[in-house]
Amino acid sequence: MQFIRQSEDFARARLAGSLSGYVFDVSQEELFGNTRGLQTVALARQVAMYLTHVSFGLSLARVANVFLRDRSTVAHACHLIEDKRDDPKFDEMLEALENAARAAPTPMMPH
Repeated sequence: MQFIRQSEDFARARLAGSLSGYVFDVSQEELFGNTRGLQTVALARQVAMYLTHVSFGLSLARVANVFLRDRSTVAHACHLIEDKRDDPKFDEMLEALENAARAAPTPMMPH
């Protein structure tokens, strides 16, 4: 059961990463990489973590697990993204990403 939940978490994180990577033109390798990278990469990763947490309802600890980050790093990312929502264009873009993520069907994992 734990394995299936982790597989679903990874699938959701990949989807959030794909959406964020598409908007910011950042590869999955950069998003899930072990380095901080450029500011654009960091922002794309923060958006992906935020989407995974907010759109899919994963706890900060579960998001941290799939992004190979610390829970406090995910919390910081979510706060930063919330603060950026004061910008109407950023908020509109993020809302579109949230809607796209929420519209995705549940991952079909082998049982």
